[in-house]
Amino acid sequence: MIESLPETPELSVVMPCLNEEETLGLCLEKARATIQRLGLSAEIVVADNGSTDRSVEIARSFGARVVHESRKGYGSAYLAGFAAARGRFIVMADSDDSYDWTDIARFLEPLRQGADFVIGTRLRGHIDPGAMPWLHRYLGNPVLTGTLNLLFGAGISDAHCGMRAFSRDALDRMHLRTTGMEFASEMVIKAAKAGLRIVEIPITLHKDKRSRKPHLRTWRDGWRHLRFMLLLSSTWLYMIPGLVLLGLGLIPLVALYPRPIHIGHVELDVHSMILGSLLVILGVQILTTGLFARVYSFEQAFDQGDPLLRSLARHFNLERGLVLGLIVFLIGLAIDAHVLITWIQQGLGPLAELRPAILGSTLLAVGVQIITASFFLSMLSVKVADLSEKKD
Repeated sequence: MIESLPETPELSVVMPCLNEEETLGLCLEKARATIQRLGLSAEIVVADNGSTDRSVEIARSFGARVVHESRKGYGSAYLAGFAAARGRFIVMADSDDSYDWTDIARFLEPLRQGADFVIGTRLRGHIDPGAMPWLHRYLGNPVLTGTLNLLFGAGISDAHCGMRAFSRDALDRMHLRTTGMEFASEMVIKAAKAGLRIVEIPITLHKDKRSRKPHLRTWRDGWRHLRFMLLLSSTWLYMIPGLVLLGLGLIPLVALYPRPIHIGHVELDVHSMILGSLLVILGVQILTTGLFARVYSFEQAFDQGDPLLRSLARHFNLERGLVLGLIVFLIGLAIDAHVLITWIQQGLGPLAELRPAILGSTLLAVGVQIITASFFLSMLSVKVADLSEKKD
């Protein structure tokens, strides 16, 4: 099967492995028998992540090509396996016999028909008794999948199903980078962000046949998935909260500038303006941090298609940012200078013009934020300017 392969076989089967001598042979036998039964041009790649048992020996006995990855981690093993794979299509799944390697054809057929990314769904398929802990089935997986769909619009039911398939072109477009368990989330997120055609198929999850504990750690790895999703979604983590705070701050800051407002027996005055000022400054700070995150995301190949970044690449430069920040700063300076002069003329008594002072100080702070953010964005955006050239 392996010796007569062409330079580019149709399919590469990739299995990660870390001390899986109890189950690896079962998976390899099923995969090999299925490939032979279907008459596929295929190879089997086992990505060994530092096994100290007989896993490597078993893999070679089945004719699999073994690649070694010294960096520990679920993602590290898969990245090494994908790099070594030569097939036009790649099918991946764990080597603990929880996924059915006789399902290869079900994953391959959608790819042949034009799909880019195929993922199994255990929740719409079948889960054998004891195959998935209650906490994972009814809380962890639904919550994490729902969060991923909300943030990235993937529209799937089981974001962490480990049996998947994709084309070589899809792999190149996903720019996968993470090395840990969050690799599973990264793949789905980037498939959605890249606009890949995703197909979901129901599968059966079997109880794995290992005697040792699984590598997955419920709370630690669940948090890693959630943290990664939030870090990759600057819109929800930064932009939306920043805009909300900015809007909530501008309302009292602008509405109360001429005079206090009475709502029933409640009087809104300078205290509400001060709160509005703080919200505006905080909102601008979060928004600029969101821009930093989006640029960093591009630089690290986490998001190559951000429309906001494309607009930033076309219209932003350091000089424009400095001009805008300087204008806002000078307006605030002029307002505060007027307040100061008036206060001096009145003998440095109680400050009567609190409203202009609050507005002017807010504009001063926001102006400085824009200026400093412009410098930092300019440093981060050295390569982002290439976006507009590539797009055009």
